Amino acid sequence: MTIFEANISTFLMDFFKTNLKKIKAIKDANDLLEGISGIKSFFKNDKELVELKNKIKEHTSTFEEPNRRAYGDFQTNEDLAANVVEHLFNNGQSPQFVIEPTCGKGRFIHAVLKRFTELEKVVGIEIYYPYVWETKFGILELFLKDKHTCKPEIEIIHEDIFNFDLNSLAKENKHLDTLVIGNPPWVTSSELSTLNSNNLPKKSNFKSHKGIDAITGKGNFDIGEFISIQVLKNFDECKGTFAFLVKNSVVKNILHGQWKTKYKIGNIRKLNIDAKKEFNVSVDACLFLTSFNLSPEFTCRETDFYSHKEITEFGWHKNKFVYSIQGYNKAENLDGKSSFVWRQGMKHDCSKIMELDRCNGHFINGYKEELTPEKNLLYGLLKSSDLKNEVIKSYRKTTIVTQKKIGQDTSYIKREYPKTYHYLNKNRAYFDKRKSSIYRGKPPFSIFGIGDYSFAKYKVAISGMYKRTTFSLVLPENDKPLMLDDTCYFIGFETIKEAKIAQKILNSNIVQSFLKAIIFSDAKRPITKDVLMRIDLKKAYAILDLEAETSELSGWRLFGEKFNKKEENSNQMTLF
Repeated sequence: MTIFEANISTFLMDFFKTNLKKIKAIKDANDLLEGISGIKSFFKNDKELVELKNKIKEHTSTFEEPNRRAYGDFQTNEDLAANVVEHLFNNGQSPQFVIEPTCGKGRFIHAVLKRFTELEKVVGIEIYYPYVWETKFGILELFLKDKHTCKPEIEIIHEDIFNFDLNSLAKENKHLDTLVIGNPPWVTSSELSTLNSNNLPKKSNFKSHKGIDAITGKGNFDIGEFISIQVLKNFDECKGTFAFLVKNSVVKNILHGQWKTKYKIGNIRKLNIDAKKEFNVSVDACLFLTSFNLSPEFTCRETDFYSHKEITEFGWHKNKFVYSIQGYNKAENLDGKSSFVWRQGMKHDCSKIMELDRCNGHFINGYKEELTPEKNLLYGLLKSSDLKNEVIKSYRKTTIVTQKKIGQDTSYIKREYPKTYHYLNKNRAYFDKRKSSIYRGKPPFSIFGIGDYSFAKYKVAISGMYKRTTFSLVLPENDKPLMLDDTCYFIGFETIKEAKIAQKILNSNIVQSFLKAIIFSDAKRPITKDVLMRIDLKKAYAILDLEAETSELSGWRLFGEKFNKKEENSNQMTLF
């Protein structure tokens, strides 16, 4: 049975039939239900009361609950909610005031009502109207079945958390021991925009990213992270605890920003959960715990939620952000600034047109269309999934490279490569549909992440998307360099000797140990340019400093001289 599109049990239906039959005034109905459950203003208006009574008479309503998973709506199951609350109880928590900012079906509210006995006030906020009622129904049934359950003042508010005044709520209840608990949406702002959702905060670059970072993706943020930050900012003067189920990346991002924000939080913990088991979703997630109103702390202890096994301690250590403080202490001498500029591969956002498969002397695009463009602008293309071997000299995909540097005029294609131009121009609509502002005002068929460095014959490359930290040597095909897409990072070299030496250093135990100490392998993109630029290759070279050159690594000493030249010129070596 459903009422207000919310599930309601037969037990509760029978209760309403018996107790609301003769009640006509909304005040009388609300007084009755508040006396039983503590919920203030169970019915907000006469219309709600009348509708419920009519539904009871019909008693035939059926409703299929919509799938809200696309909105990051992963409802907490009863067992997990109970286990989280039990963990808090066992660690000495006894809150007087509990708030759940996105309460959903109220599973956490039910759990705290069952476990904590000192509660004075509970507030739940939820934007989805059926869930507001499902939460109310659940609380009412809880108190009807268990007379001994602690009965505080309860408010279940139908409101958008992005418009709700958390600051006033925090100030009003500052004198109470507070628990902010919940499971905010596991979805990013761009994903909600794609779904045309109105449930978004007012657009702003709230992390203050600058220039190209804001344009190319860092401006995108996790909704759970945004809500978490609003709570941390508004409740920092309260005595109490923060307990949210979030993606692992949320904890990492908040702690990374803590160096600047200095939120008054301490005793920061990350308890990893099995999201596949709990929510049937493949994502790395955790229970994020911290305490309010303390001197700002900058490290987090990571453990397993179920076994309580210690995993690592991460965060800010010696003015550096690291995944393993213990591991970093053993490899910190490599943390500096790379002597080489790491580059990201090319970006075009038009894969079905720009990326081609080879087939018997001609090419096929993503729409299964056959074409025979001039080969001068065609280059082999490697993606993250292609960088599995130590040496790469073949490729699956071919790409059209329309420019040699960003912003280059592309009118030459029409003159020099008419077949390619005809193909590109025929599909111009696909290029015009690209949403990223990096292409705005640029020549037709523009690409991004392209420069002299892209045409280096020999590259040492790594995927940004996988946990694997092994570097691959990328060789040209028929003296023509291979390109990499924007999920990869690389440095380019003039000779194969230099490329082999750089690869040897990067794959050495000391560099690999350093990377494992600073990389968050559960991140969506574990390897980034920022990470790679921290590898001080000069120091690694000095530590390895081979006593004798092997035939495979001839040129070792000459390679080392490049570092000295770099110091003399006081410029970073770009090479390509």
